[in-house]
Amino acid sequence: MLHLLSRPVMRLFMPTVVAAVAFFGLSGARSLHAQSSPPADKYLARAKRILSQTPLIDGHNDLPWRIREDSIARGNVDAYDLRRRTPGQTDLDRLKAGMVGAQFWSVYTPGDWRDSGYARIQLEQIDIARRFIAKYPDRLALALTAADIRREFKAGKIASLLGLEGGHAIENSLGALRAYYDLGVRYMTLTHNVTLDWADAALDSAKHKGLTPFGDSVVREMNRLGMLVDLSHVSPGTMSAALNVSQAPVIFSHSGARALVDVPRNVPDSILRRVTANGGIVMVPFVSCHH
Repeated sequence: MLHLLSRPVMRLFMPTVVAAVAFFGLSGARSLHAQSSPPADKYLARAKRILSQTPLIDGHNDLPWRIREDSIARGNVDAYDLRRRTPGQTDLDRLKAGMVGAQFWSVYTPGDWRDSGYARIQLEQIDIARRFIAKYPDRLALALTAADIRREFKAGKIASLLGLEGGHAIENSLGALRAYYDLGVRYMTLTHNVTLDWADAALDSAKHKGLTPFGDSVVREMNRLGMLVDLSHVSPGTMSAALNVSQAPVIFSHSGARALVDVPRNVPDSILRRVTANGGIVMVPFVSCHH
């Protein structure tokens, strides 16, 4: 079975129009409909033709957290109906309008919620995501491999993958990392906004100058499992260290180019050049907030 870190899956990604989204789950609809292009626009027609043949893979959508925090749903998947216009920014109609072919649903736990128990909240987030994927079998399908993405796209469904945002969720345990993989997680963002015992975050203090030896082992184990290493939110030192260690292409699921938007979360040119050599991808955020 083809693992998601393999070069064949990166070849699946590379010809694809790849997008990343920001906080609270913005569907791909804006990517095609934000601008008032006339119906006869030849470039829009070409884009739609490409997306009908090649899956648009959206790298980061926070819908599971939106369902958890919704004032009515409070984590109740049945109370947050994706067949209707939702109070958030993602529903089935907008996903269809945006021609989304595959979606990484972010299973996120705040990095400063240590006292609440990362593992419990993380399991709940995975449960929310897997439940709403299962609730709409005619439109969504859980995907664990590149072959699953291809199959579900041909079937007219949105291949749905899980991306764990923030390595704090493994609580310094490779066993926990393996357990999350078994539950369907296919990428992990090494940090969120909090520096860990083993990795520096972009918006926190740089304690380790990148990765500690344990951080190196996390990247190696992700490579072995077939879990994509996501470098959004990490410091430039961590980006560089992960690229030194990883034997597989890395991703930035929702980061922009720092030369264009100079914020700590974005990717310096020196790292962009290394990602090219690595065979990885930097996905394209198209909203202004930097979650």
